[in-house]
Parts: sequence; structure tokens; C-alpha cells
Amino acid sequence: MARAFEADLIDYAAARKNGGVVGRVLAGIGGPNLLLAWACWRQRRNYRVIFTDGEQVGMPLAALLKVFGRGGARHLMVVHILSTGKKRLIFSLIALQTHIDRFFCYSTWQKRFVEKRLGVPGQRVIGTPFMVDSDFFSCARVVPRPTPVPRQICAVGLEFRDYPTLMRAVDGLDVRVIIAAASPWSKRVDTTQDQKIPANVTVRRFSQFELRQVYADSAFVVMPLFDVNFQAGITSILEAMAMERAVICSRTSGQTDVIVDGETGVYVPPGDAAALRAAIAHLLDHPAEAERMGYAGRRLIDAQMNLDRYVERLQAYVAEAKQFPAG
Repeated sequence: MARAFEADLIDYAAARKNGGVVGRVLAGIGGPNLLLAWACWRQRRNYRVIFTDGEQVGMPLAALLKVFGRGGARHLMVVHILSTGKKRLIFSLIALQTHIDRFFCYSTWQKRFVEKRLGVPGQRVIGTPFMVDSDFFSCARVVPRPTPVPRQICAVGLEFRDYPTLMRAVDGLDVRVIIAAASPWSKRVDTTQDQKIPANVTVRRFSQFELRQVYADSAFVVMPLFDVNFQAGITSILEAMAMERAVICSRTSGQTDVIVDGETGVYVPPGDAAALRAAIAHLLDHPAEAERMGYAGRRLIDAQMNLDRYVERLQAYVAEAKQFPAG
């Protein structure tokens, strides 16, 4: 992204190096994200555009720009979830939206929230698909097994995963179920803990290379989610699609933008173990249908949701913003 945007990258290490005494104080008060926002603010007069990759940095930066001046820089921010109570309160009290020139939303629900609840004009709120490294997550990268593996499906990730419902759904089914209940980003509790694990279910952590093999060995992927209003599970869903695997997903209010029901996957009501079991049994009994949806998912990744397409879309907005610095 930095190369495509012709941008300098300010990460946590750079922020610690260049944050100064004030930066160290702010880091002690608000942690590394506040320090990073401060480092960006200090550099604001050197750039026409500051692009923040999430509200954890974008919100404190917007506050600094609002209170202490923006120096001509436009601020573009990726949105993951702004609808939590704490974030709604902050926007209500401080009106940070005045110092965020573009909101890039992965979820339609979050896009509507920014427009309707935060009062941001639609032209400043951009809906954009998320992405996956489709070169790494590719069947072409996997060495074929010398012998067939037992019939297997998998579920991956940690953020708002409803694994208790999944385990009720698969208990006793004639299929091996792998649950990779881990995430490098989420701080959520593993919902398999303190649960009775069915005999056909294995819960463990995997490296990225091991996880790619798990996808390859699985007939399809299940994404059981609690009903949340942002794109929980999106990373694992796109990884599965890149690996040509159909996805059975809980139809939550926030996860409606990627899977096309019946084309790239299947939706089931959240928390409904019976419906989930029926969907799993159906695809197990109809492998050609699962295979067709898996191929369709990979085509969608190639067309819209890989790293190159993602960067191209955002680069166009960055280029536009460079032409019109803020006042």
C-alpha cells in the first residue's frame, strides 16, 4: 500500500522513535495507538494526506487534528466498527467526523451507521470490500496429499465465533471437524473453553502454513458467528474462498456483503444448531455443490477481493485527496 500510495509508513516502531517526550507520556496514558496518532499529527504539515488503517489510530488522530489543527492534511480512515457505545459517545461529544474526510467501510451496516447515526454525507463514506492474500491462500501453493484424508470440515478464527453452536450441530456427524480457535488480532475469549468437545471435533492452533493445509484438506468451511453488526469472520471467509472452499456462515447483521447465498456459500440463522447441522449435512451429501461454490468464491476473490484490487481501489481515493488539501 505504501508503494502504491507513494507514502511513507509510520508504524509503532517509527512512532516510538520519533514521538518525543510528549509521545512517551501519551503512550503511558493511552498506549501505542495514541502514540501512533501523535506521531502522525506531528508530521501533518509534511503531507497532503494521512491514511489510518483503523479507528484505533484514526479516532485519536482526528481529535488531535480537531483540537490542535490539521495543517492542510486530509485524513482518510478505514472503519472496522464505530457502533459500539464508547465510540458513539466519543463521536457525539467531540464530533470527530469533521476531521475525517473519508470513511472506508467494509460492512454495509457500518456504512449506514456512519451516514445515518454520525450524520456523515454519503459521498464521504465509501463501501469497499476487504481483501486476502490470494497468492498465499491458493490451492496451487499446497502439495497434494499422497493419500486421501478422512472427510473433514473446518472452522477458523476467534472474533465473536459461536463455537458452542457449531459443536452442538456437528456432534455425532460422520465428519472430522477442525476448529482453529486462534487469531493474531482478536482479544476475544475462545468460546470452546469450558465446553464439552464432541469426539469428532479437534481444537488447536495452527501456523499460517498449517492453516492453509487445513483449508485444502477440508470439504468446506463453517463460520459460526454471534449476531454482531460488523464483519466478524471476514478474514477467514476470504481465506476459505481463496482456497476454493464454500462457506456456511451465520447470517448476522454485519456479515452480509461477501457470501452470495447459494453461489459462494450458504447462510444459516445465527445460534440455530439444527439449521447449521442441516446445512453441513447437505453439503457433505452433495460435494459437487460445495465444489461449485468453492470455485465461484475463488473467481470472486480474483475479480474483486485480493490485495491488488484492494490497493487499486483505495489508491484512487488517496490520489484524489492529494489534489485537494484540507483548509
